[in-house]
Amino acid sequence: MALIVLGINHKSAPVEIREKLAFDEKELHSAAEQVFARESGIGEKVILSTCNRVEIYADVDNIGDGFTALKNFLYRYHEIEDGTLEKYFYSYELDNAVKHLFEVSSSLDSMVIGEPQILGQVKEAYQSAKSLRATGKILNQLFEKAFSVAKKIRTETGIAEKAVSISFAAVELATKIFGHLDGRVVLLIGAGEMIELAGKHLVSQGVKTILVSNRSYDRAAKLARELGGSAINYDKFVGELEKADIVISSTAAPHYVIKQEAVERAIKARNGKPIFFIDIAVPRDIEPSINDMQDVFLYDIDDMQNVVNANLAERESEAEKAREIIKIEVNSFVSWLERLEVEPTIVAIRNKAEDIKRKVLEKSLPKMNLDEKQTEAVEAMASSIVNRLLHDPTLHLKRNASYEQKERHNRSIAEFMKELFNLD
Repeated sequence: MALIVLGINHKSAPVEIREKLAFDEKELHSAAEQVFARESGIGEKVILSTCNRVEIYADVDNIGDGFTALKNFLYRYHEIEDGTLEKYFYSYELDNAVKHLFEVSSSLDSMVIGEPQILGQVKEAYQSAKSLRATGKILNQLFEKAFSVAKKIRTETGIAEKAVSISFAAVELATKIFGHLDGRVVLLIGAGEMIELAGKHLVSQGVKTILVSNRSYDRAAKLARELGGSAINYDKFVGELEKADIVISSTAAPHYVIKQEAVERAIKARNGKPIFFIDIAVPRDIEPSINDMQDVFLYDIDDMQNVVNANLAERESEAEKAREIIKIEVNSFVSWLERLEVEPTIVAIRNKAEDIKRKVLEKSLPKMNLDEKQTEAVEAMASSIVNRLLHDPTLHLKRNASYEQKERHNRSIAEFMKELFNLD
């Protein structure tokens, strides 16, 4: 029994290599049912396949043979020549495999630390394997523990609290300026990905009134429907500035689409109520001089990137706290594994000792002509001898059946004790 993980990810392999080894959901079922059945020495297994990683977690009889079997499976299943991708693989075993899964589930190994998607992807991979009965006591416990560790890290650290995308940073900044976004009116100019993401973040923060304007009215109308807002003709959005508390612009225009003169009219109509402008276009959409106006806040994409960089640094600081949590949880899980491995041996030794005691007593007591009290005393003494004799071996098994010793001696203490007591 040994835990291993073999994989590639965004750090070890470029996208063209990751594509070659990727599975879709249907293939995961096919792989687990058909190909793994041919591999000897592999017990429980879970395949995790996302755009950034392909990993196989497995419980194997032998570590070296296990890694070879997993590689052979990947090469054969994806019809890739054996040995051609060796430099892209990474492999972890025993406590390092446990640590790796905890870091993956907690998003410490993600392209963006703290991103929430990976935990859901790990859960889906595990549930898929579990539905095929590809998991058992060990991987079930491992993955459930990984999910609880990820939850603990998100609860006890700030690893996911700071915005690390331009769109979310814009919304975070608007929230700081206004205190809250309930009841605010937002004007979105453009309908590309960054505007769409910003709109979704705004809705999640409680914004109810969203106006969308784009050169293509149909695209503006589509995004407005998705956000529960209203579309505005592109040639009329300047006249709507006076209604907006927050304006986010990202068009492909080669010139300013919002000029100082239009903002002056809007501020005057608002009786001094401030407007927060976020210009995430390159080239810029909003005339920079409006930043000198009273009751106007203007931030461009460089300002947003500075916010993102600062937040990334803060997330990295929080990641150190998360790694300390993982270190403790890895030790806890490995201790459980060690106890799991030696428990059958301890039970077998005790059963053998009890059987020997019983047979000796059954043979000897009839010859001793003892009364009931004397018989009970002899039986108690025999039990005491068995308990004292097995006390130290039992403690030794529990304390020393570690993965490190197993690797060092090429067999576990439990296996040695089976031979010593002739348990087979």
